[in-house]
Amino acid sequence: MAGTFELFTDGQSHVRFRFLAPNGTVLALSQAFGDKKAAAATITDVRECAGTGLIQDHCTDHARHTPEST
Repeated sequence: MAGTFELFTDGQSHVRFRFLAPNGTVLALSQAFGDKKAAAATITDVRECAGTGLIQDHCTDHARHTPEST
């Protein structure tokens, strides 16, 4: 099952969206938008590029080591 984009109004009356995993876990939270149209346009952009997005690793060397690898 695919995730869900959820539009909501934050405490400052800005429109935002969150991307939820099928189990309800919040995977991403957007910036604040002035209106629903702008938020929806960004959701469309995310849908188009998310599947092809590259992973860029900006972790420190310390963060790359797991207990199993030391």
